[in-house]
Amino acid sequence: MTYESAIEEPYNLHSFYMPSLATICFSTLSLSLCNELSTPKHHHRHHYPNYLQKVWLRYNSYRARIEMEKPGSLTASEVVIDDPKSLDKKKSAIRNAGPAKLQVIADFDATLTRYWINGSRGNSNHGLLQQENPEYDVKRQELFDYYHPLEFSPTIPIEEKTKLMEEWWEKTHGLLIEGGVTYDAIKKSVANANIAFREGVVELFEFLEEKGVPVLIFSAGLADIIEEVLRQKLHRSFKNVKIVSNRMVFDDEGRLVSFKGKTIHVLNKNEHALNMAEPVHDQLGDIDGPTEDNAAVKKRTNVLLLGDHIGDLRMSDGLNYENRISVGFLNDNIDKSLDSYRKAFDVVYLNDASMWGVVELASQLCSSGDD
Repeated sequence: MTYESAIEEPYNLHSFYMPSLATICFSTLSLSLCNELSTPKHHHRHHYPNYLQKVWLRYNSYRARIEMEKPGSLTASEVVIDDPKSLDKKKSAIRNAGPAKLQVIADFDATLTRYWINGSRGNSNHGLLQQENPEYDVKRQELFDYYHPLEFSPTIPIEEKTKLMEEWWEKTHGLLIEGGVTYDAIKKSVANANIAFREGVVELFEFLEEKGVPVLIFSAGLADIIEEVLRQKLHRSFKNVKIVSNRMVFDDEGRLVSFKGKTIHVLNKNEHALNMAEPVHDQLGDIDGPTEDNAAVKKRTNVLLLGDHIGDLRMSDGLNYENRISVGFLNDNIDKSLDSYRKAFDVVYLNDASMWGVVELASQLCSSGDD
């Protein structure tokens, strides 16, 4: 998706796990915070928000759980910063411009959600859907098996690859309509899915909402499923969160009949697609007050971008940004991919890390000189 065609919906988030002190301590972003949290002085504590006070209290149990849940991982999450000076310069520029100039752009699958859950791969929002006719689930899997290797082929030119991705998405959407999908089926699929948000996502959204910073969730998946995941897993809405993704159209009986607007796939999910965004609160019905319109969002020219693939850096295409800090979650194949990730992203989190380092980074970007 592109940035220009995409803005959507406020979402619902609440109650999740606590952060690992190791996650924050390993980050050079948070060294001073780590020192203060480790200092047994009572006067330090009341200066930090609730979510940071939880770090110290839950450190031991969380670290143990992290090491048990990620196959092959022997240590807690770490962070890699290839060019600290460049990062500090960007942080200073964004902080000086203030929260009114900042927006957050985030991928959904394996970025906001966890890559590993109880020792197995978590579902994607597209992959969790179970159709009424199981034969069509098989047909969609066959399409995945054919096209997915092409998506990552280094020898296919981008123009040809874009056509292949459009072909894949259109065929998949056709199978969803032909094989039958109801909104009730979406609810049941989400309820049975192996999907969960990273620790700290709720607190990140809460902090950004408090600061008036919009969050755009870009996904080549299905907006209706992302909405339902947010409803079932987070149980509350955020007026600053919008979704840019493929949206289903249902008839009066709740059956899928078509898709709305242009198709958003892995190679065009960016700010050119901003007009595709639709507010989640329209369906949740629990957002008070106006949400920021798409034109106003595009005037926010400082960006914090979150993704798990190098291709996610294209999510800010179409936005004439002044400063961008990119955060990459390298969840697997670290030995093979770390060199390219550290060169592409300003900050790289390893081993399916929590979101707590990003919470701290966001707090730094939104702080004033007196904070």
